[in-house]
Amino acid sequence: MIEDDNNWVDSDPEITTSPILTNEKPANSPPITPNQTLILVETAFLASAASLIWLINYYFPLGPLLRLLFPLPIALIYLRWGNRASWMTALVSGLLITILMGPARSIVFVIPYGIMGVQLGALWHRNANWNLSLFMGTILGTFGFFFRIWLFSLLLGEDLWQYVINQMTVFADLLFIKLGILAEPSFGLISLLAFILVVINSLFYIFAVHLVALLILDRLGNPIPRPPEWLKIILDYE
Repeated sequence: MIEDDNNWVDSDPEITTSPILTNEKPANSPPITPNQTLILVETAFLASAASLIWLINYYFPLGPLLRLLFPLPIALIYLRWGNRASWMTALVSGLLITILMGPARSIVFVIPYGIMGVQLGALWHRNANWNLSLFMGTILGTFGFFFRIWLFSLLLGEDLWQYVINQMTVFADLLFIKLGILAEPSFGLISLLAFILVVINSLFYIFAVHLVALLILDRLGNPIPRPPEWLKIILDYE
């Protein structure tokens, strides 16, 4: 009788066939492939890299140098693993920045740089020419600028666009004096000049991002589309 009581575990079929005790996976659980593991690892690594670049640039700004790298980790993950992995990288980067710096800084990273990384990765993955990717990046960069102006104006309770207009008014007055124009620039003209400068700044930024991506991503084995012929001649690039 005592011997039977000591073997009560072995006599229970539900326990002896438990997947926890037998180290067997349930029949309905899909296997984890090496590719899925690699995608998760690279997504986490590049999301951390993007967040770290943003953090370092915020506390130790090095001019425009680090800003050029903001969208590249997300674009790289798109070139390697596609759309879903790139969106996951952008979102995880945003969550990490939220933890480290707060939601406001996280939002201004995701919009526009996180979305820009996904956009550039998608265009480069489809081998789109530079004219299209520069155009789309300029639109997104311009939208991101005005989004930041709106968001920080809302948080600070002040109209930051009016501050931009005031600075632009000083520039327009100096420009009119240099050109010998005696008329005072109108508010509409000043707003138009400010908008044009924002667009030009976004265009130069996205162009510089393309140049950095051309140098870095080629060496990482994920090349982007080749630059236009005129740029190849200027850069002596083959």
